[in-house]
Amino acid sequence: MASTVGNACAYDLRNKEELMAKRIFVAFAIEDKTQRDFLKGQSLLGLSPFEYVDMSVKEPWKEDWKERCRSRIRGCHGVIALISKNTLNASGAKWEIKCAIDEKKPILGIWAYQGDRTVLPEMAGQKVVPWSWDEIKAFINRV
Repeated sequence: MASTVGNACAYDLRNKEELMAKRIFVAFAIEDKTQRDFLKGQSLLGLSPFEYVDMSVKEPWKEDWKERCRSRIRGCHGVIALISKNTLNASGAKWEIKCAIDEKKPILGIWAYQGDRTVLPEMAGQKVVPWSWDEIKAFINRV
């Protein structure tokens, strides 16, 4: 992952103003929180000029969580889904992905770990790629 953050420094800032207004929802298994932190860290360090949004569940699910989550997904330009073997059992992340598809939001699946190429049925028909700053940047530019 260090090389991913390092590659972020090469980002072409000419499009920064255009991207500043973009909001990207991040769906992930709680076990992959560190990977989510790496992704969000790029934003916090000013390396990616767009905002990441997630709905991490820190307490037992309440039914209104789904309503609030759907509202946040609707307010985003696209969704990045971090995919790993952990996602197979992550009901929240899988619901977020399904919600994004229902809301017709563009989705980019990113394999969260170099050696993990988990196939997630919920991502059928969606693009899933190895973690790459170029892929993330291209996705943001498209949404």
